[in-house]
Amino acid sequence: MIEWAPFVKALVASIVYSLIGIVMFAASFVIIKMVTPFSLRKEIEEDQNTALAILISSVILGLSIIITAAIKG
Repeated sequence: MIEWAPFVKALVASIVYSLIGIVMFAASFVIIKMVTPFSLRKEIEEDQNTALAILISSVILGLSIIITAAIKG
């Protein structure tokens, strides 16, 4: 007979940690958006500011790596 308890426990833990990671990532992105004195959307989309797009993507990747490391323990 298959024991479902370890699987369910791991599944619930994965879902909880994923939600915590998504919330942390969203909160940090909102903080970045509030701190910048200009509109990120306007600068990237309308003004075609490639340097800013690369910078924001680097920040996003860095935050993702940090959150992943924190979740893995």
